[in-house]
Amino acid sequence: MLHDRVMVRVSEESGERRSSGGIVIPATAQVAKRLLWGEVFGVGSHVRSVQTGDQVLFNPEEQYEVEVQGEIYVVLRERDLHAVASERTEQGTGLYL
Repeated sequence: MLHDRVMVRVSEESGERRSSGGIVIPATAQVAKRLLWGEVFGVGSHVRSVQTGDQVLFNPEEQYEVEVQGEIYVVLRERDLHAVASERTEQGTGLYL
């Protein structure tokens, strides 16, 4: 990846979901804008707050898809990420909003 770009694989659970009452909500249902979680697979040299393996929260409408060896990835700018969930806790709790 170059500059401030981040390559993310979207989580499998971001499709259809189930409400607390047990109702299945299809991925195509749009109630409100929904953010997605994904795992970082590559970062550019100017990315400062994200590392490979982190979980990130992003808007699915601000993305470019790319296929690499049969896998679909999303390419985003670092500034388009809304949150980072990390195993590293040197600076706090591990979830930075």
